[in-house]
Amino acid sequence: MTQKRLQFGREGESAAITFLKKKGYRILEKNFRSKVGEIDIIAEQAGVVVFIEVKARSDHEFGHPFDALTPTKQKKIVQTAQSFLARKRIADKPMRFDVVALTSDPPNSWKIELLENAFQV
Repeated sequence: MTQKRLQFGREGESAAITFLKKKGYRILEKNFRSKVGEIDIIAEQAGVVVFIEVKARSDHEFGHPFDALTPTKQKKIVQTAQSFLARKRIADKPMRFDVVALTSDPPNSWKIELLENAFQV
């Protein structure tokens, strides 16, 4: 991955965190990694642990950012979430999976969309 794309992704995650905080999410962890994969943001909202995938795109040339959340990616997110819950010993808490889609519109500005409960376990 190029340095420019990595920077774009970091800026997107930062914008997503600011957006989520304004919506009442309390950020617990960023870029959580397990043997299976990574979860961009883990937060808590109203007693629910929320695992958040961030998808940033410069345009819709390759489809909407939500389209990038394939069944394979969902499975990896669920397995990584289970690893987080086990590691933190909070497996009894309710959880859900959200997706934040960001589109650069124009550069240095973001169109941000939140899809709560994007998929089920």
